[in-house]
Amino acid sequence: MIRAKPGNRADVMRERGAYLARPAPPRLAPRPWTPARAGAGVGPGGAGRRVVIVSGDIGGGHDAAADELAARLAARGVPVDRLNFLSMLSRPVHALVRESYRTMLRWAPWSYQALFAATGESASSVRLIRGVLRPAWSRVRRRLPSDTGVVVTTFPFANQLFGPLRRRGGLAAPVVTYVTDFVAHPIWRCPGVDVYCVVHERVLGRDPAAGAGDVRVVRPLISDRFGVGPGISQVKARQRFGLPEHGRLALVAAGAWGVGDVRRTAADVLATGRALPVVLCGRNESLYRRMLGFPGHVLGWVDDMPTLMRAVDVVVENAGGLTCLESIASGLPTVTYRPLPGHGRASAAVLRGTGLTAYVDSVKHLGPALTLLLDGGGTAAKLAAGAEMADVVSEAVSRLPGGPPGHGRPG
Repeated sequence: MIRAKPGNRADVMRERGAYLARPAPPRLAPRPWTPARAGAGVGPGGAGRRVVIVSGDIGGGHDAAADELAARLAARGVPVDRLNFLSMLSRPVHALVRESYRTMLRWAPWSYQALFAATGESASSVRLIRGVLRPAWSRVRRRLPSDTGVVVTTFPFANQLFGPLRRRGGLAAPVVTYVTDFVAHPIWRCPGVDVYCVVHERVLGRDPAAGAGDVRVVRPLISDRFGVGPGISQVKARQRFGLPEHGRLALVAAGAWGVGDVRRTAADVLATGRALPVVLCGRNESLYRRMLGFPGHVLGWVDDMPTLMRAVDVVVENAGGLTCLESIASGLPTVTYRPLPGHGRASAAVLRGTGLTAYVDSVKHLGPALTLLLDGGGTAAKLAAGAEMADVVSEAVSRLPGGPPGHGRPG
């Protein structure tokens, strides 16, 4: 773990070197792809029991959910393959899409908000995306193993490819999607998707049936180590990360990419005098360097989030994504503050309605909110009990072994 504190240049350079040298967390390696055979899971008849999980390497939440589901299924002896949706695009397009998204969030958040709003308000824009992806159908079918029993997506654009393929009869295996956000933007919804799995009943809005098939409320795809009880003591957890043993600590989280008004958020938390900020920079080395010398504590990439959650007293987050779910599962009071544009602001609105986090809309309200939460006046909310995602996937294989749902051309 990397902790920044005031020091001489040599200390800073040693810490920076450690940050750069830190290996990425292990991922489940994908199984080598085998050519599809006629009449297998990719055709109109017959299916196997292999689960193909389709994610996208934008941010960290989509891959993390896919990793967790793959591990749960593998523990049951279910054969699992992983597929990065963006790998089905050409390498230049893959890089362009990924870096354009990162650039919008970091340097032109207004542009991402505009794009999010435009695609959310115009059905034609979603149909356009669907049409652009159609040429990839044949490539996708070749990459699916012949014994594919179900396709699970954790990335919204994948639905706009697999949904139409399923509806047109090009995919016998059912398509199940796990919505990683607290709001289901229209890009998540597509005719042909058999089952939508959400972590809260409000994720799909007031009319869950609108544009969706079977909707299930499931437990979040996060490690069981979150919320399993005391485990390691808070003192030992703090010692592990080099944090002070006494005093209130607020984890300032900004996702795997470390995006948003992170420095301003940390400064706002510090100014309240209620808690010392612990800033999580994720993989954003530039942010990490800019935060060196900040009068709190700065961490780079952290592998052991359950222990870090044990070390802090409150979480301040900005996206309503993976870290938010981990915080809620850990029983920590959670504040949504300076939410990211697009899905961050949309998720904040849903979270405000559910009471799962305390939504703070201005700096003047941050101190009172932290005071209330840290002094026990506000209790940490819990998600309602849901189904086990691995059970939903297994059910999809047995319940929908036949042809595609619906009929006609994809919308």
